[in-house]
Amino acid sequence: MAQVASITLLHNDDARPVIEAILADNPGVRVMNMPGAVKLDRDQEIVVNRASVEERLGRSWDPQAIQLVLISMAGNLDEDDDHFTLSWRR
Repeated sequence: MAQVASITLLHNDDARPVIEAILADNPGVRVMNMPGAVKLDRDQEIVVNRASVEERLGRSWDPQAIQLVLISMAGNLDEDDDHFTLSWRR
């Protein structure tokens, strides 16, 4: 059984471009809509690419800004100037 990487974000206008980028860049992601939150699960890994979020925002975006809409996450975190990745891979 695969381990599941997971991220739960606020369900608001600030998080919408991040959610859309995750859905576009991570085939097979499973979405659970809840009041005020969106939980996204995927086997092994979820990647949030800076360029994908910027494309949807129409302006620059720092991956650390995800902290403003982040509720919870599961997986090992790897982040730099271009991505925010949750993964169970070593």
